[in-house]
Amino acid sequence: MAEQKNQSKEQDVSALLKVRREKLETLQSEGKDPFVITKYDVTHHSLEIKDNYDALEGQEVAVAGRMMFKRVMGKASFCNIQDLQGKIQAYVARDEIGEDSYKDFKKYDVGDILGIKGTVFKTKTGEISVHASEVTLLSKSLQVLPEKYHGLTDTDTRYRQRYVDLIMNEDVKDTFIKRSKVISSIRRYLDGQGFMEVETPMLVSNAGGAAARPFETHFNALNEDLKLRISLELYLKRLIVGGMERVYEIGRVFRNEGLDTRHNPEFTLMELYQAYTDYHGMMDLTENLYRYVAKEVTGSEILTYGEHEMDLSKPFERITMVDAVKKYANVDFNEVKDAEEAKKLAKEHHIEFEERHGKGDILNLFFEEYVEEHLIQPTFVMDHPIEISPLTKKKPDNPEYVERFEFFMNGWEMANAYSELNDPIDQRARFEEQEKAFEAGDDEANHTDEDFLNALSIGMPPTGGIGFGIDRMVMMMTNSPAIRDVLLFPTMKSLDK
Repeated sequence: MAEQKNQSKEQDVSALLKVRREKLETLQSEGKDPFVITKYDVTHHSLEIKDNYDALEGQEVAVAGRMMFKRVMGKASFCNIQDLQGKIQAYVARDEIGEDSYKDFKKYDVGDILGIKGTVFKTKTGEISVHASEVTLLSKSLQVLPEKYHGLTDTDTRYRQRYVDLIMNEDVKDTFIKRSKVISSIRRYLDGQGFMEVETPMLVSNAGGAAARPFETHFNALNEDLKLRISLELYLKRLIVGGMERVYEIGRVFRNEGLDTRHNPEFTLMELYQAYTDYHGMMDLTENLYRYVAKEVTGSEILTYGEHEMDLSKPFERITMVDAVKKYANVDFNEVKDAEEAKKLAKEHHIEFEERHGKGDILNLFFEEYVEEHLIQPTFVMDHPIEISPLTKKKPDNPEYVERFEFFMNGWEMANAYSELNDPIDQRARFEEQEKAFEAGDDEANHTDEDFLNALSIGMPPTGGIGFGIDRMVMMMTNSPAIRDVLLFPTMKSLDK
């Protein structure tokens, strides 16, 4: 029965598509081919007209957009035009636009793109509308949009056909408008703080700066294997060495890892580096930046995500990783002597680990297991173990740990920051440890970058650096449940596989 219903629906759609093609052919044979039109002078958008009705009443305007609704009533009709800002109604009368134009208008389909010139007025029901004096078909839709009342709800289709999703779901368009505002407000804030935006390579010989597996490709012209970058860090630090004291980049990075609600293999990262400051300076910057962006994008310093409400107006909590584990797991790693004792504790708490793991690795596993889910309000988790932080300065009073923090909200890691390691000798030793970890089976370990070490040998000033996941930030600002909801074109498995 369901199969017969689907077949019948497919036949109906096929018939509608045939009719649309025939309508286009008729228009073309009459010299009215919409696809030869190259421009249309739009004077106003829908919301602009509604917000400025008093000034525009009786004035001529020209709007353009997709027809989403049409009701023909003899000699007069109504239609809704959807543009970037929303929808506006148009009143189309035969005596106003002419008999031939009205005859054509009655044949136009929902989904067609129209230009409408006319005067602004209010209907008897009080709806702000455009009284059309001229209607122009700007593009013929040869495909059928999803049925109005059911819309486009299938998530797989929504992600694959984002162009239809944007047409049918206004909240989706609003999400991506807010995404653009998030990025532009970040730029405004950082530019105002004296930072300079730069661009660094995406194709690299050594994909370092993060613990992740890279995508690999081959460059035919040089007959060399290259990788897509997994981070922005090492090139931006080279610029600090070169004397560019405050730099940032917002760009795509690529990590050959799984897909879930918070991970996509290509995503947008923002990293910044500031000379002559440390991770405490990065904490202050993060607090101020998040408050600024939230106010710009949402109008408030209170963010609601799902069932949680997060208050950005209060000072963000600051806690060390050791203290956080002590607080939520009741295990004090200050009392743990070595890796063997840490592994024993892990077994007692049913935490899986690898034999190569040291005490610091085990501490991090405890943190992930017991702490992260509790970090709902904005929280800086500071002072990570050196084993998991190969590019970070040691704490002078406790060299087992480094001057690093991760910023958490809603139980998610939102940013990662360091007092950057600028000792080339120490950095080489850390790279050597990473190489050993790679040989022991850690395929996300960093590799030695000789040119970066050469840059550090030239001399890098004390520097603070931070990386923000832009997509998660947008999720938080728009209350979006999955990363795919804030990526215009998320990675999807090919339909023909």
